[in-house]
Amino acid sequence: MKSLRFILIFLFSFQLISEQPRNVLFVGNSYLYYNNSVHNYVEFMLREFYESDVDTKLAAIGGSRLHHHNIDHLLDFKNLNLDQQIDILIMQGGSAQVTTEENQIEFIQTVKSYAKKAQDLGITTALYMTHAYTDADIRYEPKLINKITKTYYEAGKKSNSIVIPVGLAFDMAYKIRPDITLHHEDGTHPGPLGTYLGAATVFASITGKSPVGLNFNYYNSIDDESRLFLQEIAWKAYLKAENELSL
Repeated sequence: MKSLRFILIFLFSFQLISEQPRNVLFVGNSYLYYNNSVHNYVEFMLREFYESDVDTKLAAIGGSRLHHHNIDHLLDFKNLNLDQQIDILIMQGGSAQVTTEENQIEFIQTVKSYAKKAQDLGITTALYMTHAYTDADIRYEPKLINKITKTYYEAGKKSNSIVIPVGLAFDMAYKIRPDITLHHEDGTHPGPLGTYLGAATVFASITGKSPVGLNFNYYNSIDDESRLFLQEIAWKAYLKAENELSL
């Protein structure tokens, strides 16, 4: 059974990086659209890497859970103002969808349903792993990252979807540099550096290549030291998740 899971994960990983994506759709909530949206950062990174056009789109509802999105509507590319189908669908759940067993089951079932609909159309599916709260948020749990990782890994395996380990990247960055500010002051949403880290992790997961060395710094708002540090963390988080998912 473990061997079969590894084969499936390998095949879908290869599918995600074997060709340059032309159109990528992000579906989620405010975790995505803060700081002018992670999808815009990813677009700049992919265009720099591929040296050609890549179009990213965002469907986000503030405070939503994944099932609040009309996936059938979104999978009709004409509704996205595109002239061809998306290549990759990246889904993000609500931050509280990992906190209880009931919420986890709800999220995983939604992922399975939405992923199947997308995969039946030839679309590669991926999951944008959320980050944990800081203690500035009343929902803070010291080891919430364990619930997040468990939920997203299970959802990824059951839906044959790539897991983009943004939550792991946040956790790893804070352990190395506790003074870094990845969150907004509310303790839940990403700050500018958090959005950059999320985008770099998406880049690594889509391309299978290290983001270290990318010049994109969001209009010179990310200093060189932070840019390189976040790129390195994104790559390490990607490799860690790949290893853990293969076990």
